[in-house]
Amino acid sequence: MSGLIVEGEKALYWTGARASLAFMTQLNPLGQPIGDPIHGTFPRPRPERTLRTGRYCALVPLAIDHAPALHTAYERAPDGRGWTYLPNGPYESARDYEAWVAEAVVSRDPLFFTVEDPEGQPMGTCSYLRIAPEAGVIEVGFINFSPLMQQSRASTEAMFLMMAHAFDDLGYRRYEWKCDTLNAPSRRAARRLGFTYEGTFRQATHYKGRNRDTAWYAMLDHEWPAIRAEFVRWLDPANFDANGQQLSRLEMPERSSDGPPDPSA
Repeated sequence: MSGLIVEGEKALYWTGARASLAFMTQLNPLGQPIGDPIHGTFPRPRPERTLRTGRYCALVPLAIDHAPALHTAYERAPDGRGWTYLPNGPYESARDYEAWVAEAVVSRDPLFFTVEDPEGQPMGTCSYLRIAPEAGVIEVGFINFSPLMQQSRASTEAMFLMMAHAFDDLGYRRYEWKCDTLNAPSRRAARRLGFTYEGTFRQATHYKGRNRDTAWYAMLDHEWPAIRAEFVRWLDPANFDANGQQLSRLEMPERSSDGPPDPSA
């Protein structure tokens, strides 16, 4: 069920069994609803291998000399569970991991970064991928944070730095997060970081000999200012006590959907 409510030169189009308002748009001379005009120039710039620094971490272009320290950091997890939902790994030896890094450092999509602590210690990796400058769309992925940074200010700030560069510096319109729908920690992280669940693509791909249904999340440029303000508030040193414990949680604006049921519940 769907419908159209016309108000002057604007139209409010609604769809779905509950007649929820889907989006606001304009009417063309034929009386058909069309999307709002896009401002700015396209294609947007591609992200480059540049350093980005925060209070608690830095995003450094992945380099081959990061491989030994990264492998050691990942080895702190005794069961290798951090690799389960990634298309690569785990690696039995530092040499095997270094071989993967040697390929990753020359890739432009995905474009990989090492997350370092303020002293320059590599703690994990992440990347931009499915980069579409012509559409102003970019995805974050290949996120693999070692135990050195899991559930830390650095892990949150690393994601904030990636978002801020995409929206503030490069002017992208849409920032995506996708994961195996069975990956409950990744889905919880997406919601905590301000992404909106948009649906599940069934049998979207396969990896490591098994099926993957992919949960899609995204945030948009007009949503970013409120999300950005909450990151800035949460990351402020005043939000943490002498033991580094948060005084208040990261509280993002309400989203239309929290996603499918948690498979681990």
